[in-house]
Amino acid sequence: MSVKPLSRLLDTYVYAERTPTTWCPGCGIGIVLQSMIRAIDDLGLDTNRIAVVSGVGCAAHATSYLKFDAFHGLHGRVPAHATGIKLAKPELTVLCLLGDGDGLAIGGNQFIHAARRNIDLTAILFNNFTYGRTGGQFSPTTPHGAWAQTAPFGMMERNFDVCELSRAAGATYVARSIAYNGNLTTRLIRNAIKHKGFSVVEVLLQCTEIYGRYNKQGDGAAMLTWQREHAVTPGKAAGLSPEQLEGRFVIGELHRSEAPEFCEEYDRLIARVQGKAR
Repeated sequence: MSVKPLSRLLDTYVYAERTPTTWCPGCGIGIVLQSMIRAIDDLGLDTNRIAVVSGVGCAAHATSYLKFDAFHGLHGRVPAHATGIKLAKPELTVLCLLGDGDGLAIGGNQFIHAARRNIDLTAILFNNFTYGRTGGQFSPTTPHGAWAQTAPFGMMERNFDVCELSRAAGATYVARSIAYNGNLTTRLIRNAIKHKGFSVVEVLLQCTEIYGRYNKQGDGAAMLTWQREHAVTPGKAAGLSPEQLEGRFVIGELHRSEAPEFCEEYDRLIARVQGKAR
């Protein structure tokens, strides 16, 4: 685990002259980015061989501050852009920074097919349960009954379980963390980057000014405390009944498997076709 002081990590990986950031006071995005940076530093990755891809939304602005090659693209198209980069330069470590709206609403189709292909991308999904950048519309992860600008009488739809969706779609590494537990987030992102295949790390984080304020969840500290009190490990969850798990969520590594990776399969296809052409 990285033991470097935050100041040194920031000097290495962040454009200090572009701060302060556009994120609201108490927002959890910066916490998750610190964990991502620590994971990259732990692995000793060459920053010239990293590409970070983002779309539109609060988390997407992270690419503006990071000293990596970055692509800030269209809303919901992060996996598509990242797929093109990975196919063109499979030697790169490609990170996808997704919001819950960006990644699972307008980008839901892109997300599930990247998982189905098992292309070697690491998707970090910043889940704050709302469209924070555009004022608080509900997203696919907004809990039932929660307030949103587009659900002023409470959210009536069921929300996605991001990790279950990822696993069902074909992702071969799936994990969940919380902004409260930075060490766990670092470890899971590190494992996801090392894994060959489509990896998803969902991180639950606090949106203080939109979701938290209007759902009366208190300030950032109160929202972080709520995360800690409602998170359970897979081992503990195994001993709880469905009733006891109601309103709680499981954090940690939830799924790991092996399957053919898309870029490698594509190269084998090319070699087979070229061999027949001769």
